[in-house]
Amino acid sequence: MKVVFLTDVRGQGKKDELKEVSDGYARNYLLPRKLAVEATADTLNAMKLKEKARQAQLAKDKAAAQENAKKLESLVVKIPAKAGEGGKLFGSVTSKEISDALLKQHDITIDKNKIVQAEPIKTYGSFEVKCKLGFEINGVINVLVTEEK
Repeated sequence: MKVVFLTDVRGQGKKDELKEVSDGYARNYLLPRKLAVEATADTLNAMKLKEKARQAQLAKDKAAAQENAKKLESLVVKIPAKAGEGGKLFGSVTSKEISDALLKQHDITIDKNKIVQAEPIKTYGSFEVKCKLGFEINGVINVLVTEEK
């Protein structure tokens, strides 16, 4: 009997997978526990529509990531910070501070975990910080650390 799995079943199949299983296993275990449904024309059509919607969402997300990468190239994020003698900052500029400043100044949301700093920013000046936007797309954020007044 062909079934479409509704959840992952260890050793049998993954969610939304179409697979041939024995009739007894399907009727006595998978169907009563709502782990799978019988593969009818309706369920196969629904599965195809769901996959098509998933592919469209992935394409939309990839396009958004490319758009964000292009926006980031031309932007400069200004972060005010306090420093001691010699222009050395108290602490360092963190990924969270960069993410928050990017949201506040330019309305672009990038998770702090996606911002990659090779080394911490501990002085005033201009820096380029890489960020991973997903789908193997990387962007560069131009960060300008200025003196806090």
